[in-house]
Amino acid sequence: MTTYLLAIDQGTTSSRAIVFNQDGQQMGVGQQEFDQHYPADGWVEHDPEQIWETTVNTCRTAIEQAGISASDIAGIGITNQRETTVVWDRATGKPVYNAIVWQDRRTADHCAKLREEGVEDMVTKRTGLLLDAYFSGTKLAWILDREPELRRRAENGELAFGTIDTFLLWRLTGGKEHATDASNACRTLLYNIHTGDWDPELLELLNVPVAVLPEVKDSADDYGSTDPELFGAAIPVRALIGDQQAATVGQACFEPGMVKSTYGTGCFVMLNTGEKPLASKNRLLTTVAYRLNGKTTYALEGSIFNAGTAVQWLRDGLQLIQNAGETKALAENIDSSNGVYLVPAFTGLGAPYWDPDARGAILGVTRDTGIAHVVRAALESVAYQTRDLLEAMRADGAKLDTLRVDGGMVVNDWVVQRLADILGSPCERPEVTETTALGAAYLAGLAAGVYDSLEEIGSHWRCEQRFNSRMTEVDRERRYRGWQNAVRKVQAK
Repeated sequence: MTTYLLAIDQGTTSSRAIVFNQDGQQMGVGQQEFDQHYPADGWVEHDPEQIWETTVNTCRTAIEQAGISASDIAGIGITNQRETTVVWDRATGKPVYNAIVWQDRRTADHCAKLREEGVEDMVTKRTGLLLDAYFSGTKLAWILDREPELRRRAENGELAFGTIDTFLLWRLTGGKEHATDASNACRTLLYNIHTGDWDPELLELLNVPVAVLPEVKDSADDYGSTDPELFGAAIPVRALIGDQQAATVGQACFEPGMVKSTYGTGCFVMLNTGEKPLASKNRLLTTVAYRLNGKTTYALEGSIFNAGTAVQWLRDGLQLIQNAGETKALAENIDSSNGVYLVPAFTGLGAPYWDPDARGAILGVTRDTGIAHVVRAALESVAYQTRDLLEAMRADGAKLDTLRVDGGMVVNDWVVQRLADILGSPCERPEVTETTALGAAYLAGLAAGVYDSLEEIGSHWRCEQRFNSRMTEVDRERRYRGWQNAVRKVQAK
């Protein structure tokens, strides 16, 4: 008898739901984009109600497309855009403010003030993170500080905080479950990755009342069941995990030293470091990869804020293309970007620069620069930014050989080939590129007893194509130096 698993992949620009069978094959899918809100420079918000509606709609579509009923599903795994912050009323379930998105920079000044107070080393030692507006803690404090009444209600336990996984879980279970997993908790600036719990000193530092916080569980665990009215029957929720950690599971990077890179809205490289957290000396993040049976596996992570958004901007902002599929032909039809570099620092620069005030730029433009050169430069920026991260990982002592790649951008062969060229190392693309959703489904299956172990899950991974570098070292280094010069010109500090 076939067993089915439902993955909810709630991303930055769209909500997606995929039904997989126990072999990891996609049986049904639903996807729906939602609105992006930019109230001020560097601010990014989502409507939590729209996130909820698109999530429910895509789940129903995926189940219908798979030709099954809710009662056929062994478990749901939820994976989500991390750090995006929601606060809602426990009595009504209604958000008190829009979701503040991970890309949002409104709390950069708050973070700078904390750095000036000399607390960043303490924060980094406990959380593995840097003091940056990217993370949830200062976003949560900002929401609570909007009105004195909100802070009073939070302290009285009338409000609940969560990242998107927690908000969706609350809604799916009819308000019965207020929980998150360690991979999401560790991105809040409030969670101690060594003790495995919320840290009282960090809560005091950011003035966050403990009453708003969810329970922290394993990544594969019992998270209750969905309200039967949503899908026709109650479905067990058996996994919560942040999107980049989910991709690490979907790519079967279970052994220390294995590394994956996901290309979606942003780009995120994650290196499994095993049972010991590795402290970076090169401004990378130490994070929880996943926690299973109370045992934490750690990772080193580099975060790039803008990857797929560069292509989206070419389409929606500059209107140079009508759809992302056009980029491959445009890039292939010219010999080079002709010295043009696009630095997509739309919301600042992430790792290893961590410059919230940097802004994007197109450099090296001449009279013979055309649309194809700009498009090609946008795609190449993804490869250059990935190399920035891998260079930092190598400087931290990591031994890197092959990079497993996934996400929406890697369906473009030209992008993956250029990635291998600029990195000077092989890139492997799996048969299933939607590894974020797949990882969430695998963990739900692990908790539901569909799989016995991570080793069994790993046996399902298959390489669809391996891309080897075709570029000479001289050419590669020349191009990379040009990128580094371009980045220096957009940096604010």
